[in-house]
Amino acid sequence: MIGFYNYTVFLTYLGFACGVCGIYFAATAKTHAAILALLLAGLCDMFDGKIAKTKTDRTEQEKKFGIQIDSLSDMVCFGILPPMIAFSAGLHSAPQFAVLICFSLAALIRLAYFNVTEEERQQKTSETRKMYEGLPVTSTALLIPLLFCFRNDLGAAFPYVATVVYAMIGAAFLIRFRLKKPKLRAMLLFILVGALELLLLFIKFRSHQNA
Repeated sequence: MIGFYNYTVFLTYLGFACGVCGIYFAATAKTHAAILALLLAGLCDMFDGKIAKTKTDRTEQEKKFGIQIDSLSDMVCFGILPPMIAFSAGLHSAPQFAVLICFSLAALIRLAYFNVTEEERQQKTSETRKMYEGLPVTSTALLIPLLFCFRNDLGAAFPYVATVVYAMIGAAFLIRFRLKKPKLRAMLLFILVGALELLLLFIKFRSHQNA
């Protein structure tokens, strides 16, 4: 079979499946289910690289495949799914749609640029990357659910606030600034934040239903 099928890529494949499910949920107006899928995709992405590095005898093909498959999955999960979630939440006007397109385009450019620079970096050193350049697209797994936690509080202003937030995130994908790569303790904190976001979304969803 074409491709690689060992434990180093299974978590990436699972994250991709979460992203595809999220797109389906968003397309059928199941916004909260789509956000849950986004959170799960982020959780998978958080650990797939660490798991891949445990296999010390990876071939050059496996390493390059890992870079490509991770970015392709990220494009679906964090470049396409978040705009789909916004669209399912009512961001339908022409300016809003333009912002969502630019968001996905910025993610695409960033991921392609990362692939090129990461492949060059790995040819020079075996050290793990310590810094990000610009905002990682995977950050949307926490930023977008956080935005939707305040959807009901913002009321009619939500589409406008969401449009601005999406525009800012998309711009941050391409702006040159250095961001320290999180270590295990920070990653565990991110998981806690994601769990709290999920709990808050559930509470607000139930209170909105009962109102």
